[in-house]
Amino acid sequence: MIYDFIVVGAGIAGASAAYELAEHSKVLILESESQPGYHSTGRSAALFTPNFGNRMVCSINKISELFFNNPPAHFIDSPLLKPRGALSVAAHGQDTELDQLLSLSTPSHLIEEITAVDALSIAPFLRADRVGRAVLEKGVSDIDVATLLHAYVKGFKNRGGELIGNEAVESLSYKNGSWLVSTRNHTYQAQTIINAAGAWADQVGALAGAASIGLVPKRRTVITFDATTGYSLGDLPLVEFARSGVYMKPESGKLIASLADATPTSPQDVQPEELDVAVLADQIQQETLIPVNRILHRWAGLRSFVKDESPVVGFDHLVPNFVWLAGQGGYGIMMAPTLARAVAQLCLSGSLPKDMLSAGISIDDLDAKRLSEPTV
Repeated sequence: MIYDFIVVGAGIAGASAAYELAEHSKVLILESESQPGYHSTGRSAALFTPNFGNRMVCSINKISELFFNNPPAHFIDSPLLKPRGALSVAAHGQDTELDQLLSLSTPSHLIEEITAVDALSIAPFLRADRVGRAVLEKGVSDIDVATLLHAYVKGFKNRGGELIGNEAVESLSYKNGSWLVSTRNHTYQAQTIINAAGAWADQVGALAGAASIGLVPKRRTVITFDATTGYSLGDLPLVEFARSGVYMKPESGKLIASLADATPTSPQDVQPEELDVAVLADQIQQETLIPVNRILHRWAGLRSFVKDESPVVGFDHLVPNFVWLAGQGGYGIMMAPTLARAVAQLCLSGSLPKDMLSAGISIDDLDAKRLSEPTV
């Protein structure tokens, strides 16, 4: 069988793109792991944060917001977003980052300064001497990542798509107008390859003979621990410590916290470093009254960036019918609905969706070619 598209990778990027393509095409997803979303997608503590990222990322997130608030009929039967809010605090003399955050406020997504007293009433476990200024962003929501990924995979299969796990791509060759995709045990054939391999995207590109996009995977450390008796998690927002970037939020009756580290590493089944875990626990205890007596779970995830920290979407310029969907950084869950439609429309009609064009986003803004052009 010759597929119209083979998507490499069943994380949120690959699953969402495959879902959009499968409406009109014969699509196969090849996933190296036994299940979709094993790496970055499955390790995301994802928030919908409209003001997070560079200008391009924020524009894409804004378009995705409509999808998250009003998903297509029959796509899902439960809300994808749950209001969370975000409280950022800083000690006296360490508040430059709060000014930068306030500058991102928009009429539709306000970021407002509140008093230290109000901040302590929202999060009473904060150390009062560590709260000189505080900023509240109410428009931040939790994303139900597992439900979102499951809906995309289910919808993809309902549209006739095929997903095969434990099939790592080992070679790619373009012959007689189509791609041969070989794994350890099988060879598949397709007209077009969609490279949604996450941290491994540059490696997959190299197999195809495409030029490197300079993708850099970066490790981020996360832990979960018990909340101290006497503090109700209730409607607690995400709490971020502006100077260090460390943040924490409730999840399933526990607290989840991240060091907000971004340590360059190689593509791998990344694990947390003990030193990073220790530093994170110490930071929480310096900033709050919560003792981290027992860490229930620790893990790390990869967030992959190119040099301008915008996504790479579009046809490669060295090899035919090879499409990049990579470099989503720490914004991949938020951007997925919009970038999936972008890939599908680029492949099927050669253009971007109208809402992206109306937002001032062009094919050149997303194209890998921009990464090889000199910076002005």
